Amino acid sequence: MTASDTSSSLAALLARMAVTIPAGWEFGLERMTRVLARLGDPHLAIPPPIHVAGTNGKGSVTAHLRAMLEASGRTVHAFTSPHLVRFAERIRVSGRLAGDAMLVEAIERAEAANGGEPITFFELTTLAAFLLFAEHPADVTLLEVGLGGRLDATNVVRGRLVSVITSISIDHEKFLGSTLTAIAGEKAGIVERGRPVVASPQADEVVPVLDRAAARAGVPLTLGGRDWTASLEDGRLVYRGEHGLLDLPPSRLIGAHQVVNAGTAIAALEASGLAVPVAAIERGLVTVDWPARMQRLSSGTLVDLVPGAEVWLDGGHNPGAGAVIAATLADLGRRAPRPLRLVCGMLETKDPVGFFRPFAGLAEHVACVPVTGDHPGRAPEALAEAARAAGLVATIHGGVAEALRVIAAAAETDRPRILICGSLHLAGEVLRENGTEVV
Repeated sequence: MTASDTSSSLAALLARMAVTIPAGWEFGLERMTRVLARLGDPHLAIPPPIHVAGTNGKGSVTAHLRAMLEASGRTVHAFTSPHLVRFAERIRVSGRLAGDAMLVEAIERAEAANGGEPITFFELTTLAAFLLFAEHPADVTLLEVGLGGRLDATNVVRGRLVSVITSISIDHEKFLGSTLTAIAGEKAGIVERGRPVVASPQADEVVPVLDRAAARAGVPLTLGGRDWTASLEDGRLVYRGEHGLLDLPPSRLIGAHQVVNAGTAIAALEASGLAVPVAAIERGLVTVDWPARMQRLSSGTLVDLVPGAEVWLDGGHNPGAGAVIAATLADLGRRAPRPLRLVCGMLETKDPVGFFRPFAGLAEHVACVPVTGDHPGRAPEALAEAARAAGLVATIHGGVAEALRVIAAAAETDRPRILICGSLHLAGEVLRENGTEVV
């Protein structure tokens, strides 16, 4: 079978799964434990995991961890979601994106073991990852929670090096609860008895929830802002933790939130017991890559539609993400002023008013576009209403390319800064249409 045939086989398999497996999430670990037992419990044979939960920053913390660990000479498996352009982005085996043939074989084995019983798309994906991770050598497994924590499909692993909980904010209320304390309780469900737990700085009401979870596990909580800090000082990232002060280069990922995410990764490595040299941490900070998180698009099919503009892409989609993205753009605007315009598409389940509110007085205009594909996007008309409710000027467009053409026609002299935002699914569409490769 040629590489093209294999790729087609993977595409056909995923298309069939999209049709035969009901969309959405169904919490519970019973399906996972049942199928894992039939497969010989591969999740118990994976290299030692670092498990990452949270509302915002999971992927960025995982990316920092991978960059630092690989810079130290370690081989790393990584499981993240969702993918942007290619399904293989979800599963890195021994430091490389899983090959299509490898993915087809692992998914089909998981399907066969399931025997036609009810299961979710994410559960099958997680099962495939466990099979591949157990059967290929690596030093560490980085495992990102899909949704929540306590009942997430990834929460069957044992022997964590450390559990990591990134910034918690309101999101996925239908599944996790409508309060920060309820959501924090679900995220804290990944804490394992006797295993260290590290958290990013949290809202005041979240801290007692995490402290109690750590106490039940018989371990202390290492909390950002209390037990460790990370800040930018004179252009350097200064980390203060259990072992003293580190004076480091700033993260390649821009924004104050990425300072926190980098600090969270360093704190996790300290707590894990892994001996990662400072030189590897430095190397990881300057090489880390995480697409669609304040990613500058410098060329491509879509960028060419707005000559002279500065184009950024971010997949953040909840109020917490809106706040940190707006703060990053406000800082960028102070240092290099340009008029800011948003191009936004969002899924139906998100809170657009909460996302848009931090941009009031910062963005001059929001071009609202649909999100296509398998996930139901909010109608651009409804999204525009939400933007106006948040105090922004909004217009409706048929897609990102159309929105960019309109911006280009109206911005002959002001060389705007454009942020395409609101959904990782939209971000994937943009990377694909722009011709930007994800590796």
